[in-house]
Amino acid sequence: MQQRLLFLLAFFLFSPLLLSAQSTENRITGRIVDSKTKEPIPFSSIGLKEEQTGVLTNEYGFFQIAMPEKNESDSLVVIALGYFRKTIPVKRGTKMEDISVEVVKRVIELKGVTVEGGKVKDLALGSKTATPGEGMIQGQPGSQYAFFVKNDKGKKLGNIRSVSFYIGEHGFPREPFRVRLYKADGDYNSPNTDLLTENVVVSAPGGGQWYTIDLTTYNIPAPEEGFFVAMEWVVSGDKFYTTNFADNYTPYGQIMRPTFEFKESRTWNYSIGKGWSLITLVNNGKYYNAMIKAEVDMIK
Repeated sequence: MQQRLLFLLAFFLFSPLLLSAQSTENRITGRIVDSKTKEPIPFSSIGLKEEQTGVLTNEYGFFQIAMPEKNESDSLVVIALGYFRKTIPVKRGTKMEDISVEVVKRVIELKGVTVEGGKVKDLALGSKTATPGEGMIQGQPGSQYAFFVKNDKGKKLGNIRSVSFYIGEHGFPREPFRVRLYKADGDYNSPNTDLLTENVVVSAPGGGQWYTIDLTTYNIPAPEEGFFVAMEWVVSGDKFYTTNFADNYTPYGQIMRPTFEFKESRTWNYSIGKGWSLITLVNNGKYYNAMIKAEVDMIK
């Protein structure tokens, strides 16, 4: 019963709609590119501010989104990992097809932690169980689930070594997804500032197991209180998706499994156009959290 309930929740919240075969009439279409290199930027978030709808560019930087319906005018907000946000005015009835949107890269220097004296040991944060809970966590392209790997014991942290996701055996476990890391510096300690500013898109070998991604080469210092580890569902090939509902639902991409080992909710969900929201689902007094963990350097 619980598994069916969670499946229905995923269905109504995150059902994708394939649009590649549809006409571009009454739609904004285009490509997001780097302002200097003119190279396409994959998996960028495109949203209409007032409409609260959005899409994700595919791996070649292309997108399409419906014209605003609520108001005559709106703002098209472009958010690309590692780039400055860009806003474009949109007016209903104006032709906006095959536009090229150039975004400016942010120069962020990540400095690793240098240890002078003492010892560096491995510290595991986040989920510690080997057995997933009943149910599923599934998203559509552009949506994210972020779990806060908390430094419960207040250890002195160094760099982030790796992150791991428990991939469910159902769905399409080998589809790509993007790894995201955030500071907990948003409203109500939500995910906000990117710690990982590079596109790390990976694919698990299969489901029903933990999948670990090595991040040692990125030299990312772990915030003292902990940090968010997120899975972002992305688009492969030449497909386009929106946040609208589909008549015929087909599971897309990975299905993560939940854990009920924590006495509080540490999991947030992100939807394009709507932002972050805390997941407060409880079953028999146990909080529903994404089954995610991380390994960091602990300095002694």
